Amino acid sequence: MNESAETSPSLERRESAAPQPRALARLAGPFLLGLAAVACTAIAASTWHDVKTPRDTIRVTGSATQRIVSDLIEWEASVSHSASKRADAYRATKADVEATVAYLEDQGIPKEDIRVGSASVNAYYETYYEQIGDTPVSNSRLAGYTAYQSVTVTSQKVELVERVSREVTALLDRNIPIESSTPRYHYTGLEGLKIEMLAEAADNARQRADQILASAGDAERGDLVATHMGVININPANSSATSWEGNNDKSSYEKDIITIVHVTYEVD
Repeated sequence: MNESAETSPSLERRESAAPQPRALARLAGPFLLGLAAVACTAIAASTWHDVKTPRDTIRVTGSATQRIVSDLIEWEASVSHSASKRADAYRATKADVEATVAYLEDQGIPKEDIRVGSASVNAYYETYYEQIGDTPVSNSRLAGYTAYQSVTVTSQKVELVERVSREVTALLDRNIPIESSTPRYHYTGLEGLKIEMLAEAADNARQRADQILASAGDAERGDLVATHMGVININPANSSATSWEGNNDKSSYEKDIITIVHVTYEVD
């Protein structure tokens, strides 16, 4: 009896120390929530990786070239005279400019295509030396006046003006001191043509991408990713010169316009 009495309290303590179901739930709850959070993070990271992985791309350059013929010409000539008096220099220049305009009209250039610039008269000086003691001292004094006036032709009669610009020196035989500049040639439809040629260059880039992918193997051109317009070069005929800023030749009657486009496509 005494042994039983001494052992029963010990059994009661072990029974009361056993965990209850509610206590287990409280302990397992935070662990399960943490495990779920880790699983969600892993799924989200995997999804983000799938979305952000870049697709293969191909970048190609397309070009287009077209010959153009100038349809507008600009040409300038000038007359100048010097005289000891301002009025004399101006009158001589004015008379020769009027004779030049008459000559241009006689050659068939329309009057409305000819513009006479404003006359300018400037003094010019000469240097002389004066002996002061043993030292020569330079000085300047008024020597006379020079009058200058320009005549500019802007016309669509390109070939006519080009010929006249070469033959205008015949006025020298009339004692008209004329100076002729090099004509400048323009194409008036250039802006519209640039748009057309950029479209042609983009189409050329698409064809190049298809050819490259077909030759490379089992791949096809996918969606357009990006386009970048390169410089536009306008060169003398048969010239392929390029520059970072783009060329704009005005010295040639016939020109080649070259457009460049850089295009990037996805590869399927």
